[in-house]
Amino acid sequence: MNIHEKYIKRCIELALNGLGTTYPNPMVGSVIVHNEKIIGEGWHKKAGEAHAEVNAINSVKDESLLKHATIYVSLEPCSHFGKTPPCSDLIIDKGIKKVVIGTMDPFAKVAGRGIKKLMDAGCEVKLGVLEDQCKDLNKRFFTFHKERRPYIILKWAQTTDGYIAPEKRDEKRPVWITNKYSGQLVHKWRSEEAAILVGTNTALQDNPSLNVRKWTGNNPTRIVIDKDLKIPKEYSVLDERLKTIILCSKTPMASGNENLIFEELDFSKNIASRICDILYQHELQSVIIEGGSNTLQQFINAGLWDEARVFTGKSQFKKGIKSPEFSGKIISDKDISGDNLKIYRND
Repeated sequence: MNIHEKYIKRCIELALNGLGTTYPNPMVGSVIVHNEKIIGEGWHKKAGEAHAEVNAINSVKDESLLKHATIYVSLEPCSHFGKTPPCSDLIIDKGIKKVVIGTMDPFAKVAGRGIKKLMDAGCEVKLGVLEDQCKDLNKRFFTFHKERRPYIILKWAQTTDGYIAPEKRDEKRPVWITNKYSGQLVHKWRSEEAAILVGTNTALQDNPSLNVRKWTGNNPTRIVIDKDLKIPKEYSVLDERLKTIILCSKTPMASGNENLIFEELDFSKNIASRICDILYQHELQSVIIEGGSNTLQQFINAGLWDEARVFTGKSQFKKGIKSPEFSGKIISDKDISGDNLKIYRND
């Protein structure tokens, strides 16, 4: 690992502190180096607040060193006025002449303009250091802006004999296949994504809340497929406490609550693709799909998924609803206190 990679790696580490809190902005980390010593660090914490470069510059105790320093940033500095001024202007104003960037920003209002502005001002710019890692850091942001859809994570738990749910159940609540540690991890994941989606049967059988109860963080927007509006009003997903989008064949009258939104969905074909279009229109950069088996299979069959996170518990059902069928590349395989968790990537 060369010196530039070392500091961009640190930028990535810093940026990850913003996972789940920067939407709709990307996660960005920045490091300022003088004579091979870090003199400033920062990351973007929340949309509307200072960007990584600003926080890094503000952390430098002796500003006179900036003219002889190099600023490292995992993503191209912005060049436009949004909720905050352009970071490229700040870098120029502070007299920083050397800029090392992980990857270009795909957002249309930036997309190379920040780099051009820096170069036009006489800055020496190096682009593409640990580029793949920097893109992976913001896989949600890149997928949203390049493919015009959310980053899609499939998640389910299955028994050792390959079932996702029992044939029959006595109560309208989830049947737990995994342990409490896996359950807590799922709530952590929910806090990191913009939305969570379930189908009608899951909503009716489990009456899930789809919130973050076992972790500290933001609740995702709830997305519920309910073609014929079968879900009773007293169910948790309709409690109007969190932003919830109901996908149905015919929208009813307005609910009167801004947290409950009905969107009309054509169920005749390409359901997964049409759902992606609606989520894109709502500017939701990522979604974790938690079931049921039919809903998960719709996205698998359409090729519309990026990751699959599959838990296998210790129990057996012997009969019931089979787990989805799919193929992908295993990128992680770990034990969660007795449960097995495999994470796949759609290649």
